[in-house]
Amino acid sequence: MPLTMAGTGEENIIKKVGGNPETKKFLESLGFVVGGTVTIISEISGNLIVNVKDSRVAVSREMAMKIMI
Repeated sequence: MPLTMAGTGEENIIKKVGGNPETKKFLESLGFVVGGTVTIISEISGNLIVNVKDSRVAVSREMAMKIMI
């Protein structure tokens, strides 16, 4: 399921990062790698603030839809 379906505060394991090669590379540079953990901190009008690799990152709803957990 996409990251947007996860509940706030629950830790999830990234199963797949989709999108075109450019998008994949961008997300991987932020720390969204297969096997890594991601936790949603908060959601503001569809956009997510997540904790990934001990960093807080804001991702748009469109980007979050490409991250499968």
